[in-house]
Amino acid sequence: MHAEYVERLVNLLDPAANLLLSGTFEEAEAAVATGDEEAIRAIDGQFAIVAKVGKFVRMARSIGRPMRYFLAKRAEGPCLVVAERIDEIAEWLRNEGLAEQFHPSYTRMVPAHYLLELQLLGCPDPNPRLNRFFTPERNRWSTDLTDIGRRYIEAVSKELDRWLDMVPKKEPLGMLFSGGVDSGAVLLTLYDRLLKRGEAPQRLKAFTLTVAGEGQDAAQAREFLERLDLGYLLETIDVDVSAIDPAAAVRAVEDYKPLDIQAATMGLALCRGIRERYPDWVYLVDGDGGDENFKDYPIHENPELTIRSVLNNPLLYHEGWGVDAVKHSLTYSGGQSRGHVRSYAPARQLGFRGFSPLALPNVIEVSEGIPFIELTDWQEERLYALKGEIVRRGVEAVTGLAMPVFEKRRFQRGAASDDVLATRFPPDERGYRHLFANLYADCAR
Repeated sequence: MHAEYVERLVNLLDPAANLLLSGTFEEAEAAVATGDEEAIRAIDGQFAIVAKVGKFVRMARSIGRPMRYFLAKRAEGPCLVVAERIDEIAEWLRNEGLAEQFHPSYTRMVPAHYLLELQLLGCPDPNPRLNRFFTPERNRWSTDLTDIGRRYIEAVSKELDRWLDMVPKKEPLGMLFSGGVDSGAVLLTLYDRLLKRGEAPQRLKAFTLTVAGEGQDAAQAREFLERLDLGYLLETIDVDVSAIDPAAAVRAVEDYKPLDIQAATMGLALCRGIRERYPDWVYLVDGDGGDENFKDYPIHENPELTIRSVLNNPLLYHEGWGVDAVKHSLTYSGGQSRGHVRSYAPARQLGFRGFSPLALPNVIEVSEGIPFIELTDWQEERLYALKGEIVRRGVEAVTGLAMPVFEKRRFQRGAASDDVLATRFPPDERGYRHLFANLYADCAR
């Protein structure tokens, strides 16, 4: 028996993977260390930060970067392992001779927008405390769609400006582009910022994925850009059907949700195609987060949802049912807090520095101020029509560009034919769960 437990924190997070748009990493780390929610909310960017103060460990992250933790037992005291990925935790435990304690379901995801605080006290382990650092005000705007759109795109524009301040001016910029509302709005706003900053728009490319020369996104992307005389920005990345590898996506994302894995599979194929063509490319931007901001998912596809649950629950698509709900997953968190890895992991695995401006709190805050109930009167079709109309107006108000708006289509549906989707992807969630289980088939539970 040890007279005193000796606690240990192992921080495997790479500070360079944070994308801080204001202040330094040391200032952000100090804000998390204080436990002051207002100071943490002031951190702008994509981040995952852990700080130890005595026996207290405090962790906070944005949607844009995942962060996991695992509490290992040692004779001399508890050891908290913090990492971006499950496999990083597993490898560390194996190297320390603690592999028998591991199972992927024993890892925990820090939920986005919360300060998580726990104490390293030994046995029994106290539950962590969770306090929100991001609580956007709802229904704060009028029903003027042009005003809402202007506010939204202005927020996107400011975040892109801050990001551009950090990117070397000679570095090329890639946009993962389908011609949809979200990627289109980000592309045009980024193009506008480059012009107004006096920087060359030719450094910007819109990368669009096609599989075996098929898929509707390529034609949509071309029409989108040609309407604006910007066709020179488009670059199509055509990949073979064999590049559509859901098992590789499961390994990258470390999850099994079908729609997220399908999107990640396409993202991985696109990023790999870009990397093969441009070995030194670094910076990529995407439009992930726009659907969540405008609650723009087909409600009928999820039997757990009604329009009332969608509109009455703040940040439902961003965070799931919430940390106090029975259905909240400790291993995965919820909503985009869980699913954003579909965009983040493929880019990071291929050596890119990805940026998702629509998933930043300053942009989410604007979208949560939209009076959705007043604008839709609980009508689903009116809800689905909102995003395109608001964003189109906002892009024109801020940039002067008339953005084309096409019918919504998921990434995986637009990049490949139905035959490819049917032959390359498992038919239901059991197939994805099987692929995930195979990653840790040797783990006893």
